[in-house]
Amino acid sequence: MCGRYVTVSSIQAVEQRFNVQANEPWKANTNVSHGDHAPVVASDRPKEVQLMQFGFTPGWAKKQYYMINARAEGDKNAENDPSYTGAMGILDKPMFRKAIRSQRCLVVADAFVEGPEREKLSKPYVLYPREGQRPFALAGIWDEWCDPSTGESVRSFAVLTTVSNALTQAVGHHRAPVILDPDREREWLHPDTPLQDVASMLGPWEARRFNAYPISPSIRDPRRNGSHLLQAVGPRIWPEFTYEIHNTIDVFGMGESPSRKRKHASAQNQERQEQKDHSAASPLTWGHQGSLFD
Repeated sequence: MCGRYVTVSSIQAVEQRFNVQANEPWKANTNVSHGDHAPVVASDRPKEVQLMQFGFTPGWAKKQYYMINARAEGDKNAENDPSYTGAMGILDKPMFRKAIRSQRCLVVADAFVEGPEREKLSKPYVLYPREGQRPFALAGIWDEWCDPSTGESVRSFAVLTTVSNALTQAVGHHRAPVILDPDREREWLHPDTPLQDVASMLGPWEARRFNAYPISPSIRDPRRNGSHLLQAVGPRIWPEFTYEIHNTIDVFGMGESPSRKRKHASAQNQERQEQKDHSAASPLTWGHQGSLFD
């Protein structure tokens, strides 16, 4: 389940990456949780960024649902077999079958958070693109629901999930969000894309495109935000050169107090030395020198 993710790229970077225009601002968020409003590029306005609520409610519902995820396999693959290659049951799922056909969206993300199947966010990891290819697009579906008691219109979205790959399995999680190939993002958005082609985008992504490291379980609290939530508390799944995810979020308007910065700088120095020692002892040196947020 992909229940938390990170969106900290500047508005300008999002506009450039997705070739869109942002008509309303949003704040960087290191802990996007259900109920939050977050940037998406939706099929009805493919040249704009819209802010929608994370937590899907179908238009026909009598009450709000807050469905944060939609399984690509639907009710099939109940065992979450990572080698599953069968039918995509979401195409026939009443909750999602309208949206998957004509109301798809790109969910703007810089990283996402997962935990082991049993411990969940009591033992969280942040997963990020290793080659700095950010922001990227999580595959989403959206709908518009009208609250019958207030008449308020709510646009909301869910992130599609698929089978686990080598990286999410290393984290201990049984699912993974669908991450779209940049070359197919516009195809995903187009409402006339054949269902067979839509289904072909719902498989797992190449695990080596991403990496992960453990972070504090403080991220469980949806009220918390800030770069400190993404500070590493242990080594990466796959060793790389020196890397920090949290120390450059200030660029995106999430500045912190001088005392906290000094505390983080001390922790970073210690982490650098640990990573150097770890890399020297390991034949694996995947990745590049620098930061995710360079």
